[in-house]
Amino acid sequence: MPNLATLAGTAPWQWPDSARNVLLDALRNPGAPPSDRVLAAELLGHVVVMDDQVAHTLLSIAQDDRSAEALRAQAAISLGPILEQADVDGFDDSDMVPITEKTFREIQRTLHKLYADTGVPKFVRRRALEGAVRAPQEWQKAALRAAWSSDDEEWKVTAVFGMAYVHGFEDEILEALHSPNEDIHYQAVVAAGEREVKGAWRHIVSLLASRTTDKALLLAAIGAVATIRPDEAREVLDDLAGSDDPEVVEAVHEALTTARGLSEEGDEDEDVNEAEIDGDLAENLDEEGEDEGWGDEDEEDEEEEGDEDEDDEDREDEDEDEDDDEDDDEEDDGRDR
Repeated sequence: MPNLATLAGTAPWQWPDSARNVLLDALRNPGAPPSDRVLAAELLGHVVVMDDQVAHTLLSIAQDDRSAEALRAQAAISLGPILEQADVDGFDDSDMVPITEKTFREIQRTLHKLYADTGVPKFVRRRALEGAVRAPQEWQKAALRAAWSSDDEEWKVTAVFGMAYVHGFEDEILEALHSPNEDIHYQAVVAAGEREVKGAWRHIVSLLASRTTDKALLLAAIGAVATIRPDEAREVLDDLAGSDDPEVVEAVHEALTTARGLSEEGDEDEDVNEAEIDGDLAENLDEEGEDEGWGDEDEEDEEEEGDEDEDDEDREDEDEDEDDDEDDDEEDDGRDR
């Protein structure tokens, strides 16, 4: 039977079937060390162990004001990944998403309620919003604007985190890139990559070139260049590909793979668009030709050209006959003289 430490050090897709129950038991055990329960809540956020029962257990803890603030906050944000998967994949194929649509809607309502309740601790409210934005809804835009305009820098961090998932905040992301707050700056780099903010390119590249860039920020910048300008990613990441740090090398490899996929996708879209344009143009020309009788006019033009050629030949024959007659007359006049 694996323990928490073993599961935490193992990739989720390599977890044994017993992992889900081990994590649930640790989360539900009030006598377990608080750090173990928080870790269990974090690991239960992986979709490989998620189902309706796990989701409802996390929801119950997030709403329980008797539970520790850190545990409630972790339970709330651990629901983010499954919200994103369900939002992307939908529920047409029940095998794609491990929770029901009913549970999905309940998670959305509960996280919204937790965020909106000012009596709930700030940390829990922030994590509720950060979990909720993984499946964007209209109310979140106002929530993110309010968080960004706050004087509280912790709320600003939450705001920029959310901007990576909710569209319409390009200007705020660019502003956040220049924040002296390291957490805000980091989230802004991530958001710039996720939202493909073209105006962030120079800033991101400068982070890659600087020897003083923090490692976490450097890894975020490596990922961002792949989505902002995929065609130029190899050029700017070339030096880092030879880094002595295996994490940096791995990040570069993943970024180049992403960039290559986006470039190929763009080329395919361009080819499809050109083919559609050519097809539409040909179809429109055919339709216009039929509507305006181009085909009939062409036939008539050919007939008229044929008639004109025949008339020209007849005139040439008549001219030749006249010339012959004149020659005969001249010969007769000469003989008469």
